Amino acid sequence: MYICTIVTVVTVMNITIKLIDMRFFDREQEFEKLREIEELSHEVAQFTIITGRRRIGKTEMVKKFYENKPMLYFFVARKAEADLCDIFLDEIRTKLNIPMLDSKAMSFAAVFKFIMELSQTQHINLFIDEFQDFYRVNPSIYSDMQNIWDSYKNNAQINLIVAGSVNTLMNKIFKDKKQPLFGRQTDTMHVRPFKPSVLKEIMSQYCPDYKKSDLLALYTLTGGIAKYVELFIDKKKFTEKKMLDMFFERDSYFLPEGKNMLVDEFGKDYGIYFSILTLIAQGKNTRSELENALNIKELSGYLKNLSEEYDLISKKQPIYEKSGNKNVHYAINDQFLKFWFRFVYKYTHIIEAGGNERLKTIVERDFTTVSGKSLESYFNEVLKESGAYTRLGYWHDRKGENEIDIIAEDELDNKIEFIEVKRQEKNYDEAVLRAKSELFLKSAGSFKGYDIIYKGLSIEDM
Repeated sequence: MYICTIVTVVTVMNITIKLIDMRFFDREQEFEKLREIEELSHEVAQFTIITGRRRIGKTEMVKKFYENKPMLYFFVARKAEADLCDIFLDEIRTKLNIPMLDSKAMSFAAVFKFIMELSQTQHINLFIDEFQDFYRVNPSIYSDMQNIWDSYKNNAQINLIVAGSVNTLMNKIFKDKKQPLFGRQTDTMHVRPFKPSVLKEIMSQYCPDYKKSDLLALYTLTGGIAKYVELFIDKKKFTEKKMLDMFFERDSYFLPEGKNMLVDEFGKDYGIYFSILTLIAQGKNTRSELENALNIKELSGYLKNLSEEYDLISKKQPIYEKSGNKNVHYAINDQFLKFWFRFVYKYTHIIEAGGNERLKTIVERDFTTVSGKSLESYFNEVLKESGAYTRLGYWHDRKGENEIDIIAEDELDNKIEFIEVKRQEKNYDEAVLRAKSELFLKSAGSFKGYDIIYKGLSIEDM
């Protein structure tokens, strides 16, 4: 989802008028799920968790869905509990027209209990945003909520939605068996970045004559994160050059963004995690390469946390690799962070020296190579979005001498596609791809009875 303005300028009797049309992109599946949950909540109390990385648009999605429906919105700011409760009570008075609430010495437990009691006789939608920040306000709130929820939920007509953007804390609240709210949720939604088709729709809407290289730059720099796309579109930065200019300008929103996002996640160990992610972004993506570069003997714990706890990296293996521990490479999942660690964090010293233009020169020099790797990720996302395959992966031999960018298999129709991704179509050589595919088939199996397709994809196929 993504809200932006389309501005149309018309002139009537020498007076210029700007007509503003609000657009909201994507999230049809999420809206359908929210619709089902709300309908159920009239009969059975619903407790839904919404997760997703910062700037993905969780809050705007929920607000958009409820823009024409009554909903209490509680934002958990880092304030004293009593101050928060004053704000929440004002919301209740305004939205539910209940003037008699007394806010003196009010706790959140009392506020939540009041809402749950009220939901025994009327339907209530309650959205609590940045839910994990109750840890900073008063950690006992989670225990209080558990007791109140368990006491009242059987007869409640409540649709409780909570959202959080600090992955580790949200996991602790709801996935740790020792925590009071473990198992209390009735549903979970994970908000994901815009799909390639949505990015194309956005570019077509706001810049119909865009070049394919501009679309690739938008994907490389934002990864489909709603807030970042919105920033470029609102500033009318539709070309690769203008996007890079904005990304690296002085006081750019993007330059401190990676650190702002992840310091809360990593805590005091953020320096080690940042170093690991920077090396992966530069192409040092095996455990031995990382340990040698950092001169640390054992990184498995950090890599496991980055993969399982923070969901920032993935373990990649060639398709049909028989051993689960061999030929493992690590990749950063988030396109924006991949770019940010490759250029911003690595060259922090240049930014601190006021050399933004010098850094942009480095980026422009390397952007063709970096965006070429993003092109592979883009086409992987396109194939996933199509839903036409049962297995997607890549392959390289043990020596790393032969590599196939994408292998797409459909076990239902007995079809396998070998795909080579090149930035320029002229660089695709089917004979070379066929030769590498033969090596793959010898190592993985003959795929008898399968249709075998060889395909080249370039920036023109975006």
